[in-house]
Amino acid sequence: MGTIGPFHRGAAGKLGQVPPSPTTDVTAPASTLTRLAWLDTLRGLGALAVLLEHLLPWFAPALRPYWFNLGMYGVLVFFLVSGYIIPVSLERRGDVRAFWISRLFRLYPIYLLVSAGVLLMALWIPVREEVPRDLSAVSAHATMLLDVVHLGGLADTMWTLSYEMVFYLLVTALFVAGLHRHSGRLAVGFGAVAVVAGLVLSAPLLAGPWPAYVSGAVFFAGLACLVTGRFRNVAAYVLGGMAVVLLLFAGFVPWLGAAILAVMFTGTAIHRWEQGDGGLGPVAAATALVALAPIWSIQAGWWWVQPGPWLATMALAGATFATAMALRGRRLPRALVWLGLISYSVYLLHHPLLRLTYAVVGDVRAAQPVVQLSLSAGFVLAVLGLSGLTYRYVELPMQRLGKRVAQRPSAGDSA
Repeated sequence: MGTIGPFHRGAAGKLGQVPPSPTTDVTAPASTLTRLAWLDTLRGLGALAVLLEHLLPWFAPALRPYWFNLGMYGVLVFFLVSGYIIPVSLERRGDVRAFWISRLFRLYPIYLLVSAGVLLMALWIPVREEVPRDLSAVSAHATMLLDVVHLGGLADTMWTLSYEMVFYLLVTALFVAGLHRHSGRLAVGFGAVAVVAGLVLSAPLLAGPWPAYVSGAVFFAGLACLVTGRFRNVAAYVLGGMAVVLLLFAGFVPWLGAAILAVMFTGTAIHRWEQGDGGLGPVAAATALVALAPIWSIQAGWWWVQPGPWLATMALAGATFATAMALRGRRLPRALVWLGLISYSVYLLHHPLLRLTYAVVGDVRAAQPVVQLSLSAGFVLAVLGLSGLTYRYVELPMQRLGKRVAQRPSAGDSA
């Protein structure tokens, strides 16, 4: 089997939600649902790609492609979607408190459920070796800042949530400062940082467990300020600055962290261009810098960041996003839209379930192809079925509750 660690992302972790999170408001009118269906379709494709990237090496290795990376393809699609919609969502709301309450009720319920499930499974299947057996792991999981404080997650796919959280914190700071419309410059800037970081950084400069402890304390104190309205601007600046520092100086792979931020702001820049606010020049420049980032990087020993697979993966992700965007006015297959809605559950559930399945059925890499394909198909169907249930009975109710909570005024806002 083999667990994939922070520097072996080819088959698992580094290849996630963005974590994906549906853009569709559960109470939105039908016209809005149709208009945003292409984003959910993209998330569905991304979730399926990540699932297959993890599944194939264990159960059907002959089918795994190596001319591009399925998992990284899915992750890039996720991050483009998040970049496209998240800043605009905050701007449309114009309400930092409502935005963060919505994000917390969107991200944490199924995340905590999966974490509890993995800990329960630990009675039989040991927790991944990359997860420290001390309170630093508790702090890092509580903030979701795992990868940027160089700690492994209970579920291998949790690493991408670190960059989602960094993006949210940074976007909030930019919004409060009135700098949120400089998306193209930010995309190019983080692309340039990715190139430089790859040349000079080979390991976290802020080592040890203390970044996890400090970031945990700052995160929750700052989050309380964002939600209550007290010292909101100061908290936003502190959290945004902390997020960038952790990304560059405490993360597992600094160049990749900066490149991910460049991809996300590229998604935002595309939305600005679509609305007539800016051109595509920064998008092209940021894309070129992200493509170049691993070429001279010290931390670029994996097969999927070699020029051929890396460029092919980027090209496929970009083409997929562009195709879906071109079709956004058309009715899309309901199955893909539904897959997008449950994609966050699929993303978090499938890797722990894969470990459980492996523990039950054993190594089937030498089995007959029909056995491998049957097991793989059965596993995918089981994950989709269970994800449909968790979406309906966990995610959806909590999203609705978050919406109701966000509508209540806070004491700080009232004051």
